Amino acid sequence: MLPGMARKSDIAIVGAGNLGTALAIALREAGYRIESVVARARGNSLTRARQLAKQTGSRAVLSAEEVKARVLWLCVPDDEIARVALLLAGRLPAKRKIVFHSSGALGSETLEPVRRKGAAVASVHPLMTFVKGSRPSLVGVSFAIEGDPVAVRAARGIVRDLGGESYAISQKEKNAYHAWGTFASPLLTALLATAEQVAGLAGVTRKAARGRMLPILLQTVKNYGAVGAAAGFSGPIVRGDIETVRRHLEVLRTAPVPRQVYMALVRAALEYLPAKNKTSLRRLLSSGGSVP
Repeated sequence: MLPGMARKSDIAIVGAGNLGTALAIALREAGYRIESVVARARGNSLTRARQLAKQTGSRAVLSAEEVKARVLWLCVPDDEIARVALLLAGRLPAKRKIVFHSSGALGSETLEPVRRKGAAVASVHPLMTFVKGSRPSLVGVSFAIEGDPVAVRAARGIVRDLGGESYAISQKEKNAYHAWGTFASPLLTALLATAEQVAGLAGVTRKAARGRMLPILLQTVKNYGAVGAAAGFSGPIVRGDIETVRRHLEVLRTAPVPRQVYMALVRAALEYLPAKNKTSLRRLLSSGGSVP
């Protein structure tokens, strides 16, 4: 517990989008008081803030000057963080405040305007996906944290209360960290969307493909978690089945983007995973699908 702080400090959420909503509700359930939800007057921002305030027993406000909470958690898009920090620095009595942002790519230096006013700052990013209509559990979720010691200690305590796991990251590692997270979720979704396109070549609609892929997808993720990538790898590449891969490449000629994705993933598999006939498979890719 930090000197002068209650065991669970009041928290203000800045931004009521997908992340801000999920985070505010999780904090409320973990015993934190959501003191206010800060919104912009234009667009749907205020409407969403009022809805979230109602859900969390708090209030929607338009001005940082109305915020009384010790902790402010910025849940705004990356390109808005610097602007919001500058706005807070001009309107908020920042001394003894703790300010977080939740960007995966940006470090705590983006909050420098409020730091200069006396606030302790940190970047606190949950490695989780947040989409409209879904509120994932934060139990077991990793939170990458870096910043001022006071803010880092406060963040670790909050993450612990949420059931998450915190770990230290440096500012210089943030871009690589965010690229890793992008592979783990949004680009995985892009791969699934690509798989739906290939299903169309087999006469399967996108909706049907989603349902039919789920069992194999879930088992693949389960295998990966249980035994790792190498032991969980199956299919024609691990067997070194050159003719099957050639036939795949041939049928995918009518779908150029999925074909490029397929070839890129086969190359990755040959680089990082066990496979037979690696040399011949690489030659097949280099030839564009002709038998080596």
